[in-house]
Amino acid sequence: MSATPLTPGIVAGRLNPADYAEHFTDLHPRLDDHEALVAADRCYFCHDAPCITACPTDIDIPLFIRQIATGTPEAAARTIFDQNILGGMCARVCPTETLCEQACVREVAEGKPVKIGELQRYATDTLMAQGVHPFTRAEATGRRVAVVGAGPAGLACAHRLAMKGHDVVIYDARPKPGGLNEYGIAAYKTPGDFAQAEVEWLLKIGGITVENGKALGRDITLDALKAEYDAVFLGIGLGGVNALNAEGEDKDGVLDAVDFIADLRQAGDLSALPVGRDVVVIGGGMTAVDAAVQAKLLGALNVSLVYRRGRERMNASVYEQDLAASKGVRIITNATPIAVHGNGAVREIEFEYTNDDLSPTGERFRLPADQVFKAIGQTLTGDGLPDLDGRKIKVTGAGRTSVAGVWAGGDCAAGGDDLTVTAVAQGRDAAEDIHATLTAEG
Repeated sequence: MSATPLTPGIVAGRLNPADYAEHFTDLHPRLDDHEALVAADRCYFCHDAPCITACPTDIDIPLFIRQIATGTPEAAARTIFDQNILGGMCARVCPTETLCEQACVREVAEGKPVKIGELQRYATDTLMAQGVHPFTRAEATGRRVAVVGAGPAGLACAHRLAMKGHDVVIYDARPKPGGLNEYGIAAYKTPGDFAQAEVEWLLKIGGITVENGKALGRDITLDALKAEYDAVFLGIGLGGVNALNAEGEDKDGVLDAVDFIADLRQAGDLSALPVGRDVVVIGGGMTAVDAAVQAKLLGALNVSLVYRRGRERMNASVYEQDLAASKGVRIITNATPIAVHGNGAVREIEFEYTNDDLSPTGERFRLPADQVFKAIGQTLTGDGLPDLDGRKIKVTGAGRTSVAGVWAGGDCAAGGDDLTVTAVAQGRDAAEDIHATLTAEG
């Protein structure tokens, strides 16, 4: 993404140099030892803990909090990693406010849940900082599995398979592994190159080889992988971005939010990253919020997030919405884009207000914009894939596809909810099913 003569409003270096470091520091610094003990002491250690049921990876939350309370955060980390090998990243980006913490008995009784996410980060950071990997490989099975996609689902699947003694090769189209953890999550949520550090730590299990720059359909095919490997797991994510279906959306300055976030995550110098003066983000999910907040943190003067439905229907949690508002993002709901105006480059974007059923009201308005980010969902791309269920790969059980010997999980598979923690659970469960299948085959 670069400024051109057609987009004079998109420039770099809008802030003083010191502001970039301040704006993109850790959103939630790690708890210190005393803070962790105080937070852990609030847990009731429920026997039938609703927080466990609310966790997509079924982490034994009361157990790991009790382990922190007794001064053994390394044991707590092991409890977490048993179920979620990417527990460090999930502690940073998981919407705990709508999952485990919303189900917390303290939340129900007092409106103030136990800080489960922050305690999880405390434990996992403690163990990872020691450079220790808590698992060892089983005896080699002689079986080889291909994993396509080095995102959360693929990494979780590969780690569990390697732990069972299988040899795994991960193929990924990007220059770095990590998937959305590396390229698609706001920089202020995971500063310090944490995504790559986590991948390097995960690979210490051994038995996993990563081949970057290898895309399914371009460099490798599903048929070839099936012929070479004993099983294949597809964790390819969603490569395409939905269109606005608005007149003039091909104008300069109308960009994909996921690309904007990826550019920022990979930028060595944030002051060199161009951003508009008047930025409009279209969408209502986490990606939309991340793009809007980051545009504001980069120095955009006016940032508006526009969503076609009511605020209560936004996929972004109330916490994320409030975070955006606290950073100066204006949230406009019940409005859909009609046209992008400008001579070559966007200067304004026109919207029409909608009813709750998305029917138009006939009332329109325009917002000035020199940069527009589309965050209205992504689509599956690729040829020769297993059968689809709608726009995603059809799966049954623990990720089995219509093709024998091929499993799928994460955002590319039907039935998920596009969360890192859900992708981890699907990759882990598929690995267990792959292992059971290969073991049964002898």
